Amino acid sequence: MLRPPRLRDARSWSEIRLRNEQWLKPWEPTAGDSWAERNSVSAWASLNSALRTSGRRGTMLPFMVLYGGRLVGQLNVSNVVHGALRSCTVGYWIDDAVAGRGITPTALAVAIDHCFGVVGLHRVEVDIRPENTPSLRVVQKLGLRREGFYQRFLDIDGEWRDHVAFAVTVEELGGRSMVSRLANLPPQPTWRTRT
Repeated sequence: MLRPPRLRDARSWSEIRLRNEQWLKPWEPTAGDSWAERNSVSAWASLNSALRTSGRRGTMLPFMVLYGGRLVGQLNVSNVVHGALRSCTVGYWIDDAVAGRGITPTALAVAIDHCFGVVGLHRVEVDIRPENTPSLRVVQKLGLRREGFYQRFLDIDGEWRDHVAFAVTVEELGGRSMVSRLANLPPQPTWRTRT
């Protein structure tokens, strides 16, 4: 299940983030403060406020990922642009304790359906570091199209990192939902991630 973030998510969010430092830190944006500081219970209030403000402005759709009724991750639809482009970028993370259960592909499929339906977007992009095998499997399971390769694209974990761009447009779903497509996709080929 996806739902908006809440102020009372602080303790659960912090516990998951702190416990998953080794799992998550290599894929996170470079920051000046320590992992413990930026993922503390007290850090959540300002992050939650920023997420909700961006949500109200319509530039972002922040979601918490729940599984079995408990918080297990986060998915953010960001860089939401309307007008002629009608596009967005999606980023996500999941608790290592539940990784590999199909939660992230399902959450991404639900978010894509929401973006194409309720929000009225035309294109969704997911940018992944070439060495992030778990995230590559997520877009592979959904059948997203490899679209490009960005050299030194984002400042991640202390260095400018390359990213592979994957995308899907509403026409590619042929009137079906991404959730139903996920349920009916045959095994997908593995992509070559280097140019």
